[in-house]
Parts: sequence; structure tokens; C-alpha cells
Amino acid sequence: MKTLVVDVHAHYVSQLAFDRFEAHAAQFPGITLARDGKTNRMQFPGAQMTRPINPKLSDLDERIRWMDEKGVDHQLLGLWTDLEGYELTPEQGLAWSRYINDCAWETLRDQPRFTPLATVPLQDGKLAAEVLGEAMERGFAGAMIGTQPKGILGGNLDDPSLDPFWETASKLGAALFLHPMFVCGEPRLEDYELVNAAGRLADSTIAVSRLLYSGHLLRFPGVKLVVAHGGAALPYAMGRLGRNNDAFPNKFADARKGFEMLFFDSCVFEPAALEFLCRRSSPEHVMLGSDIPFHIGDPDPVKVVEGAYLRNADRNAILGGNAQRIFRVRKDCWCPS
Repeated sequence: MKTLVVDVHAHYVSQLAFDRFEAHAAQFPGITLARDGKTNRMQFPGAQMTRPINPKLSDLDERIRWMDEKGVDHQLLGLWTDLEGYELTPEQGLAWSRYINDCAWETLRDQPRFTPLATVPLQDGKLAAEVLGEAMERGFAGAMIGTQPKGILGGNLDDPSLDPFWETASKLGAALFLHPMFVCGEPRLEDYELVNAAGRLADSTIAVSRLLYSGHLLRFPGVKLVVAHGGAALPYAMGRLGRNNDAFPNKFADARKGFEMLFFDSCVFEPAALEFLCRRSSPEHVMLGSDIPFHIGDPDPVKVVEGAYLRNADRNAILGGNAQRIFRVRKDCWCPS
């Protein structure tokens, strides 16, 4: 196995998605693209116009310069979750997911520094399963999914209508990177940039807690669910979630057993927090993550891992070995000389 430093949490939108939008817009008429100079915005049904789409999401040259500077050899690239389009009808969502995946694949297929993560139409379990199967066969590393499968309308990942997706992911042994959504439905988050600082952590914690109590990870054991931002509050709160099981015995699945099956990125910013995550879970379940190119991302993710008190073997596993084991990193991935 190649010795690589692999960042499993990075966001990307192919420039082709904007360049070819008008030619494909009839497939997803619910989406509006607004062009304003060098920036773009999109609008999905029932939602406000997105924030300006960061040009860095599409700039591979700048991304490679950052990777070289920070000692990152390879990145797994998932869609910016604002553009998932879960608000679309299932048919339009299917077309949009395939369009985004096609654009990403065409741009990245000859870029050995990157392996794409697919997007899927999570608003429909059967269609999401279909797209996941297509993407995995094509060579995608896995998929990035959001916490709210109906977009601004919310929804839960443990909804029975999504079982076909979970079943397919389990059969394929797929790695799913779970990322919180921007709209968290809480007005107290409107100040102090709290949506990013705290809201996303709450969003992930709630979504994954439902999966733990529903027993999804026990029912679909082939799924490798990777939770962004070090698992949000879950590692710290597992005592409380376990106590909830004890207080209501046999009422729902054992959260402790489900937690043992989770994987996490290292995007916690502090070595002490990473050390706690490794003790609470396992170094074999943690992978390097940056959340680049956003301001809330870790500008020097390798430094946090190197600064943590870990065995060398565990540090190397977090930096790249675990990612190559969990995700289907491209076989021709670039390796430093």
C-alpha cells in the first residue's frame, strides 16, 4: 500500500457544472443559476438563493498548491452541501446528481491527486441507491451525503423510505461521508457565525443519534459511515446517549454498539480533542480531514495530527492508512517520490 497523506474531507464543484448548465437546465428546471461576474449562486425549490459559490471550490491549481504546502498528498472531493439539491423532485434530483457526478468525473479522472465522492438524490431511497451503485462502479471513492434528506424540508436519515439506499451501500461496502447542512432551523444561530461554529455540530449530532437509536448501523453493517468534524458532540455525549438506553431498556437500539461502527474525520482543530476522539473511539476509525476551502476549515490539518500524543503507527493510520482502507481511493493515486 502506498504511503499517502489523504484528506477525506474537502469540498469541490467542477467548473464544468457552471459552464454546461444552460445546455442541461431542461433536466432540472427547479434550479436557477445566477451569474454575477466571477461568482455564481444557485437557487433550489422553496429555498433562498445560495451564498456566493466560493471560486476556490473549482480551482484545482490553487488547491494543489495548498496541498503541497501543507503536506497533503491526496484529497477525496465531495460536493458543497448547499448544492445537493435535495429539495428537487426525485426525477430532477436524479438528473442533477448524475450531472454533478459526470462533471466531477470528467474533470478529475486524469487528476491523480484527487478521488471524487459522489452525490446522490437522497430525497428518494431507490434512486439514491441506483446512483450510488453507478458511481461506485465508475470509480468514485464513496459518497458524501447530507444530514437532512429533504433539504430545507428536513427529513431523517432513518426514514424507512431510505432503506434501499442503506441496503445498497451495505452490499457495496460503501464509505459514506456524512456532512451537516447549512440550514439548521434554529433562529438563535443567526448571530456570531454560530451556524458554522455550533449549528452544524448540533445538526450532525441529532442526525447520527437517530441512526444509532434506530439501529441502522447494526442493520446495515457493510456501511462505513464517516461523520464530519470529529463526530460533532457524539464522542463527548456517548455517556448520556448510553444512559438513555439504560433508562429505557429495550425501547430502541443500543447506541453504544452503533457508535463502535462509526468513523470520523480529524477536523477538531486541537490535538487534545483529537487525542480524546481516538481514546473514545479508536485511531483505526479516524482519518485526516480539513474541510477546505472554507474559512471554518482547518488551515493546517496535518499539524494537528502530528501534535497529538499518538503512537507513530496510529498517527500514520490517521494521516492516510485508514482512508485507503475505508474509501476506494483511486489505484493510480499520486505518490510522493
